[in-house]
Amino acid sequence: MAEEEESGQDGYTKDGTVDLKGNPILRSKRGGWTACSFVVVYEVFERMAYNGISSNLIIYLTNKLHQGTVKSANNVTNWAGTVWMTPILGAYVADALLGRYWTFLIASAIYLMGMSLLTLAVSVNGLKPPHCVDKNPANCEKANTVQLAVFFGGLYTLAVGTGGTKPNISTIGADQFDEFDPKEKAQKLSFFNWHKKPTGSPFTKMAKVIVAALRKWRVPVPADPKQPYELDLQEYANKGKYRIDSTPSLRFLNRACVKTDSTSPWMLCPVTQVEETKQILRMIPILIATLRSKHNDCTKRYRLKVAKDHGLDVTGGQVPLSIFILLPQFILMGTADAFLEVAKIEFFYDQAPESMKSLGTSYSMTTLGAGNFISSFLLSTVSRVTKENGHHGWIQNNLNASHLDYYYAFFAILNCFNFIFFLVVIKFYVYKAEVSYSLRLLKEELGASNHRVTDQETATI
Repeated sequence: MAEEEESGQDGYTKDGTVDLKGNPILRSKRGGWTACSFVVVYEVFERMAYNGISSNLIIYLTNKLHQGTVKSANNVTNWAGTVWMTPILGAYVADALLGRYWTFLIASAIYLMGMSLLTLAVSVNGLKPPHCVDKNPANCEKANTVQLAVFFGGLYTLAVGTGGTKPNISTIGADQFDEFDPKEKAQKLSFFNWHKKPTGSPFTKMAKVIVAALRKWRVPVPADPKQPYELDLQEYANKGKYRIDSTPSLRFLNRACVKTDSTSPWMLCPVTQVEETKQILRMIPILIATLRSKHNDCTKRYRLKVAKDHGLDVTGGQVPLSIFILLPQFILMGTADAFLEVAKIEFFYDQAPESMKSLGTSYSMTTLGAGNFISSFLLSTVSRVTKENGHHGWIQNNLNASHLDYYYAFFAILNCFNFIFFLVVIKFYVYKAEVSYSLRLLKEELGASNHRVTDQETATI
């Protein structure tokens, strides 16, 4: 009986994951790759819906809602920027209030509402302006306020739903593997019904560290790493968390854990809380360096040449080009995304503190959101500046008469400078302390686990 009880106790997860009722869960019955398969299926269908909308949105805005080129492009990038910025809000709600599972579930319902409203807006004739045969959208009847409200209401409702699902879907998947079990930890390195309870607002935790450090800016930081304030190791173990040792990077924040007369959480913070704040702040330069939006210059240059040869730069209309001319750029973009996006998600998840995983994962989406907002700003600015002194400008309603090749070449130059900035940032980036030894420790844990299993089998024989 004692052996059965011990075996049952060992079968429970030790990293703080719970079921829907908040009860501890047996590792053998739930979680793992079985649960992750449902997450993968959800992500496939969600990406199909999102990409189907985003890839056709600018065509719908210009051809159906009769908006100009610059306005349509800005509406698309503003919406895409909102889609990829709302994950910060979703990460906060998940980490501080509802937990990842319930945030994900509610956000999925909101996403479905947005899709339904958007379907209604494009299907009902009264919710879109009448068809126009004129090639210039400026001569067509514009969408009225109600039509725009329903259409953009559906788009931005969908954006809110995305904000709750995107930062949590990866972390929920990662939660299916117990960090305290060597075999499952190894499976996690190669990657749902488990989820972790919220551990408090990450922004409040970071604010306490920064405020405490500022209020004690005159207090010297002791040289002995054992002197600063820290919670007992058992307290972290009970919460399924790791204790993090003090590091010399961002040394100013170490003042937050220096003991003084006050024990207020806004004056004294544990070393682990200080290091968690450092981990989030250290990732901000990487976030800035990976801001991006997608453009291509060579294809546009060739397209404009063909349009001019056929006189379409004056009359407008479709350019007689095969769709396969886009194949090289999409192959390159797909290859780049396969390396960049996967690496970004893994990096921000891995480097984020245990109690701020959703917030850390949201950083990978924030780069896309900020990049789209910057794209809107640059498009409006370039369009305005290039129209000065009586010029037609680089961006016109007739794309065949525009100079999109100049515009995208401008982005290529910006990306060159951004790449140099990225190389500088990663050279000085300091990785999370325990990451450097994670693989070695994991191998030791697996080896020790295998020895224990062998010893138990020998004893049984």
